[in-house]
Amino acid sequence: MTLKRMRFGAFIAPHFPSNEHPSLAMEEDMDRVVLMEKLGFDEAWIGEHHSSGWEINGSPELFAAAVSQRTSRIKLGMGVVSLPYHNPFMVADRIRQLDHITKGRTILGMGPGSLPSDAYMIGVPVAESRDRMEEAIDPIVRLLNGEVVTQKSSWFNLQEAQLQLDAYDDLGVEIAAASQVSPTGALAAGKHGLSMLSIGATSAGGFNALAKNWEIAEETAAQYGNTMDRNGWRLVGPVHIAETREKARENVRYGLERWINYMATVAALPLAPPPGVDPIDFIIDTGFGVIGTPDDFVAQMERLSEQSGGFGCFLNLDNHWADWAETRRSYELIARFAIPRLNRLNDLRHRSEEFLRDNHAKFRGELDDAVRAKLEAYAREKGSDKLSPDIVAHYKAKA
Repeated sequence: MTLKRMRFGAFIAPHFPSNEHPSLAMEEDMDRVVLMEKLGFDEAWIGEHHSSGWEINGSPELFAAAVSQRTSRIKLGMGVVSLPYHNPFMVADRIRQLDHITKGRTILGMGPGSLPSDAYMIGVPVAESRDRMEEAIDPIVRLLNGEVVTQKSSWFNLQEAQLQLDAYDDLGVEIAAASQVSPTGALAAGKHGLSMLSIGATSAGGFNALAKNWEIAEETAAQYGNTMDRNGWRLVGPVHIAETREKARENVRYGLERWINYMATVAALPLAPPPGVDPIDFIIDTGFGVIGTPDDFVAQMERLSEQSGGFGCFLNLDNHWADWAETRRSYELIARFAIPRLNRLNDLRHRSEEFLRDNHAKFRGELDDAVRAKLEAYAREKGSDKLSPDIVAHYKAKA
């Protein structure tokens, strides 16, 4: 299979410090998606969280429905719907409605939920989260495929469940299973023929597991008569880009320490650098994130492609390391200088430029001859008193 051009987007958890105005924080993320569409990015993924004070988006569907009214092209991914927290029928029904609201731009990302505190507050045992996710995937896929589903588990009971609405278009809703270090997401993707969303792909464990998880997905897909498509594989990792490496390092000092403290002491997720080391050096040296220039971004994509064997879309784990102005600039630099190199968008432009460089003397000589001929013809017919002496002298010298 030949991969298409690589796609790019953002994974918006979000990660807003708890001292900021919550309404303005949500508005900034709306502006982020609008900006991304303007710059040509392909996808924006929105998280679901219900605790921590930072990750204040409780419904990716609500956010996507709202921002879809400000955009027209960019795809909107649920990153992710935490399946253990919802009845599978309700998930499928909401996604189908969102499919229509967004006019076919919805992607359903599914996972077990990342914050144990979310599960705790509604009495879902964390140890059961992944099992519940696996149990919920099958009826959701079948419902979105238009089937009538009767299925019962220890925590849901569907009785001739069926959706009222067909898909918005023939493509239907793309569905992706979240995958980190464990094989849970890869197994689910292969079993049900889903796309795969590798969250934390640049962490040491996630990076090392990329090729193996894809291998698991392919082997499982073969067992169930499905085929995995690398174009549907998304990798997630943090990025901040500036004109120089020094400026990028300076920019992220705005919020990096706060983010590390949050990830290490509040979120309980293994994404923060270890204590006692310079966090910027750690992030760069380990490849966990990119803090640098467009060239560094290109190098990271090449590194991930080699490790994974090829993937379809990279999502920036948007983490508010830099302020909003520098974050906007980071997206702009990626769009203007990194993406064209990775997708070879300027190959024909470069070929055209080199062709003119190689033939410059020839084409310039032909142009000079044509202009000189017109000057001489005018002089013969009308005289040369109205012609600029400097121009006449210039083209005589070129003869």
